[in-house]
Amino acid sequence: MFDGLKEKLGSFRDEVEEEVEEKEAAAEAEAAEADAETADSVSAAEEADEPATPAGAPERESTEDESDSPGRLRQAAAFATGRVIIEEGDLEEPLWSLEMALLESDVEMSVAEEILDTVRETLIGESRKQVDTTAELVEDALHDALVDVISVGQFDFEQRIADAEKPVTIVFTGVNGVGKTTSIAKLSEWLGDRGYSSVLANGDTYRAGANEQIEKHAENVGRKIISHEQGGDPAAVIYDGVEYAKANDVDVVLGDTAGRLHTSNDLMTQLSKIHRVVEPEMTLFVDEAVAGQDAVERAKEFNDAAEIDGTVLTKADADSSGGAAISIAHVTGRPVLFLGTGQGYDDIQEFDPEALVDDLLAEE
Repeated sequence: MFDGLKEKLGSFRDEVEEEVEEKEAAAEAEAAEADAETADSVSAAEEADEPATPAGAPERESTEDESDSPGRLRQAAAFATGRVIIEEGDLEEPLWSLEMALLESDVEMSVAEEILDTVRETLIGESRKQVDTTAELVEDALHDALVDVISVGQFDFEQRIADAEKPVTIVFTGVNGVGKTTSIAKLSEWLGDRGYSSVLANGDTYRAGANEQIEKHAENVGRKIISHEQGGDPAAVIYDGVEYAKANDVDVVLGDTAGRLHTSNDLMTQLSKIHRVVEPEMTLFVDEAVAGQDAVERAKEFNDAAEIDGTVLTKADADSSGGAAISIAHVTGRPVLFLGTGQGYDDIQEFDPEALVDDLLAEE
């Protein structure tokens, strides 16, 4: 999962390490040359029976070029104490490569820029101790930058279910064909594994075959389905689901809605009515991880139109880029909560930003 992005982040780490190692080798050569010059000076002074110039004392006035190089003096001092300082020049080319890599991985532009800014601010002027490696410094900087953008708005989904008054109503929204109905069945299984009962309510009343589709999923996972005839009021269906849950002590109502675009006024009006009638605890936006930038833009548009509480990304197992997973929370201010990782009803996992970043940065 997200293997392409993982490879590109590893390349950035390697590039910075190479830049610093080249600088360190040059500093070692320069120090060796200076030592040789000092030894020659001492030898010559001894032969002439003249006092040698003390080690480290200036033998002549600095040239204009040397006096204009405080960074060089700082590097020399750092190297003398076993430390190497990362400077802006060391990062210029690797950061450019990282920016291209993030954009090629469908990371949204503003998110990529924030990652770059954080990495730059963290690394420039950083001293690498002899007990550290440059790769470790770069990895720490990347880790913090990625977690910052991915973790926006993150909350404990299961704890929220536990704390909420029952029944908890969750409405799912998104465009057609992204796995919304399947994700509802998967989440029903996920909840059941944690001891929560659930009922499915088909608010997708306009799409031909929608009832049959969700009924098949409900049968497969052993859940009750609430549905009306095609063309019925979506809000009324989900309301009936809530009433059924109250009467039968069911913990969670999972409400499907028609696939919609933010530009469809009728469908957005229906979604607004659902919110007024049943007052859901959460509205979850569903899209495909492989949709990349398109998924990010749709999440933003849906959030602007209906205020989502979080995102479920399907087909995460087929996505090598990872751009949607990294970008959506930052762009919407709402977290990614679940990843769909396969075809089975158990193939859904709670989204963990720290674990994702650790995996992205892990060396093979």
